[in-house]
Amino acid sequence: MLYSILLGKTTKQTPKDETSINAQLLIRGGFVQKEMAGVYAFLPLGYRILQKVVQIIREEMNAIDGQELHLGALQDPDVWAKTDRWSDEVIDVWFKTKLQSGTEIGLATTHEEPLSQIMTNYVQSYRDLPMYVYQFQTKFRNELRARSGLLRTREFLMKDLYSFNKDQKGLDDYYEKAIKAYHKVFDRVGIGDQTYTTFASGGPFSKFSHEFQTVCENGEDVIYLDEGKKIGINKEVLTDDVLEELGINKDDLKEVNASEVGNIFKLGTKYSAPLGLMYTDENGESKPVVMGSYGIGPARVMATVVELFNDENGIIWPESISPYKVHLVGLNLEDKDVKDKATKLYQKLQDENVEVLFDDREKVTSGEKFADADLIGIPHRIVVSKQTEDKVEYKKRDQNKASLLSVEELLEKLS
Repeated sequence: MLYSILLGKTTKQTPKDETSINAQLLIRGGFVQKEMAGVYAFLPLGYRILQKVVQIIREEMNAIDGQELHLGALQDPDVWAKTDRWSDEVIDVWFKTKLQSGTEIGLATTHEEPLSQIMTNYVQSYRDLPMYVYQFQTKFRNELRARSGLLRTREFLMKDLYSFNKDQKGLDDYYEKAIKAYHKVFDRVGIGDQTYTTFASGGPFSKFSHEFQTVCENGEDVIYLDEGKKIGINKEVLTDDVLEELGINKDDLKEVNASEVGNIFKLGTKYSAPLGLMYTDENGESKPVVMGSYGIGPARVMATVVELFNDENGIIWPESISPYKVHLVGLNLEDKDVKDKATKLYQKLQDENVEVLFDDREKVTSGEKFADADLIGIPHRIVVSKQTEDKVEYKKRDQNKASLLSVEELLEKLS
């Protein structure tokens, strides 16, 4: 991609209404644009990152037998009324509107009910189970106050997976698989070492649910961490009985700020029974399907990465989700020979399937280009100028030392 034609440019101005690091840097870097409180547009650089996070999640959900689908965002209140969740007293973040006919509908906040309704058409026998399906779907939540940049918004992309099993053992086994898959996701996006399975309230479903909390100085949650056991405990379940059950000494706990990047719940028959999602078992007996739900917010993951990986100059993207692998900076481009050399290198990198952003702007100072490169945070920076002659200058974003390399040496390093 040529930077000169890229939609979304850097800015030196920090948005006055944004206090979170993730929103400040993502807006300044040209990754997102704020449309209104709690709603962000993803510009091309930001959308590339979001889609890379999505693809990593997709691959790990497919690896545990997930089937991807896509459900509607407009919601039929009759389906939700069957579980008493159409009420604003039960779900207080509904966005509701009306059709021209006057019929009230909602904008999806989650999808347990509509998916369970759909599954009644495809699950009749024990032979139809287990089934695991997921989607990447825009959700809408009428939060009282949107805050923390992309960490808590009113419109957001969510990966929600739902499991359908014959019995509790099937759910329990899949639940453990999902925990492992989630940690693989967080490892791959670069936050695995800082992300902990955290015990939280299971509400009406089970004794515990589990959150995936990433330790983060500016995180909006507070958890209690046993670093040795790699276990977090949410304040709402921090009791002596729970500590004893988990084999944790209260003196070993450390209070930390954290950002929730995922959560999972054992739903049991909470939704299947009232919606008539039943199956006939091996003995001919009708039983409700046993369900679980598993959520990850790709944009929350992206924002958490920014909160963790930055310095005074900008973002430092992990290579796995960086918008491009290489930031090629052309200096002295008014010189035809230098421009030809930079353009040929840009083409060579593309021929080698290296994702590259080429700063081909003329009449822009080297200082401005380097500042933009640091702010954008692509992991590998390459400079072509009069001074580099027949070589290129190479530097990693998180290092200060640069080195001169031949094109062949560069390609070997990038491979």
